[in-house]
Amino acid sequence: MNRTEKKLNQAYENALCIPIHMGSRIVLMSDCHRGVGNWGDNFQPNQNLFFAALQYYNRRNFTYIELGDGDELWENRNLQEIVRIHSNQFWIMGELYKNQRFYMIYGNHDRKKEQEKYFQTKCHSYYCESEKCEKILFPDMKVYEAIRLIETCSKTELFLVHGHQGDLWNDTLWKITRFLVRYLWRPLELAGCNDPTSAAKNYRKKEKVEKRLAEWANKHKTLLVAGHTHRPAFPKPGDGYYFNDGSCVHPRCITALELERGTISLVKWSAKVREDNVIYIGRELLDGPEPLVEYGK
Repeated sequence: MNRTEKKLNQAYENALCIPIHMGSRIVLMSDCHRGVGNWGDNFQPNQNLFFAALQYYNRRNFTYIELGDGDELWENRNLQEIVRIHSNQFWIMGELYKNQRFYMIYGNHDRKKEQEKYFQTKCHSYYCESEKCEKILFPDMKVYEAIRLIETCSKTELFLVHGHQGDLWNDTLWKITRFLVRYLWRPLELAGCNDPTSAAKNYRKKEKVEKRLAEWANKHKTLLVAGHTHRPAFPKPGDGYYFNDGSCVHPRCITALELERGTISLVKWSAKVREDNVIYIGRELLDGPEPLVEYGK
């Protein structure tokens, strides 16, 4: 048994189980890497796309599940500053949480959120500019390593993780990697060098990670949904069980997986231009919808 399989098995056993049904509406996104609003904040160019997408999903009573690396805590120490800079994003996530429609999974870049005391301290509240006061954000919220969505009738199951499990540099030695990213590779990246530990920027590593995740999913015949590599994956029924929602830091777009009416779809949010040259933010279907039950056959 390899390291990835062992870690995924442990995450599966300890995962939060959430029952879903044909009427459930769920959107899965990951890898926002929200920063502190400076030149190193990769989320900054797509923040309006993300906000527009969450408004759309909130209006339609979707549950939002963030599959890790929502906040960039390797390059930045201060989560409270990230909340302050992106207070509008946290406001709408707070509204979803208030209505029991928001769950968060931690990834390698925001693994500190697994410490409940740390998360409750840093994400307890945010300052509302319009009302000039502190507003409660995520009271009593727990951040999970994994979540299992179980369809109550067909028993079809989706296993949600970030996808870094078992990776030597991003899981086992993550504290060392965080130090190197913060003080060595980040400056080199700005000079044009890619971080060799990053599954999102190193294509050989990306393929290796995806292969191990797909092997686990195929072996257990369980739909596994991850982020981490930033590369969307959407197999047809019979072609595999590994899905990836992509990321929120693609150039000029964000991608997401939607679960609705017992189906799964891959969508993209981006800025579009109408014939009268009015710019708007639109949603585009990239793949699907595919019935979830078809993957269990």
